[in-house]
Amino acid sequence: MLDPIKSTIVTPGLDLEGNFAETGIPASVVTKFLAEHGVIVEKTGLYSFFIMFTIGITKGRWNTLLTALQQFKDDYARNQPMWRIMPEFCQQHTGYERLGLRDLCQHIHQLYARYDVARLTTEMYLSDLTPAMKPSDAFAHIAHRKTERVEIDELEGRITTSLITPYPPGIPLLIPGEVFNKKIVDYLKFSREFNTQCPGFETDIHGLVARVDETGKKRYYADCVRKSA
Repeated sequence: MLDPIKSTIVTPGLDLEGNFAETGIPASVVTKFLAEHGVIVEKTGLYSFFIMFTIGITKGRWNTLLTALQQFKDDYARNQPMWRIMPEFCQQHTGYERLGLRDLCQHIHQLYARYDVARLTTEMYLSDLTPAMKPSDAFAHIAHRKTERVEIDELEGRITTSLITPYPPGIPLLIPGEVFNKKIVDYLKFSREFNTQCPGFETDIHGLVARVDETGKKRYYADCVRKSA
């Protein structure tokens, strides 16, 4: 049964088998573009985004979305510079000013393909998760201050004391008391690299803590059960 107030729009770049095309349009770029044109997206995936309309939506408001999407298509075809089509975004992230829209899409698309992120995301959710203790016991370590912050590269085999939830898709990956495995750590490394190369399009992972060191480099940590001496 179709729901007339909900719409999922799929962008090119990834097929149903998880294979990446030579070129692609990541959904995060489209949603940033739409935001500057007054269209707010409810949820964004790698190559799809979800829009929810109100009950009283009019044809005129529908046309606002369609017009913005057509404008994106035209700007992409012409590889218009980012400073012209997304000025507010470029004020916050000046590194994109001279980049063309198609060039930006291709840059992010190639990062996704290099890390095979669609398959990596699926495999990390299907990977074997090892519960090392009950969630209540993990919370007890927080209460007794028996935790430590561990950098991503050192997380494999450590026990988390917090909920780890990547957005997208917004599904909890680890609950307190479970152990970081290699698949999860690989995904976190991808997220770190992606956030470094594509500021403004960061992957949000609830449960990770970002800190800037003395050299200005952003490092990511997770709170874990402290190792016994």
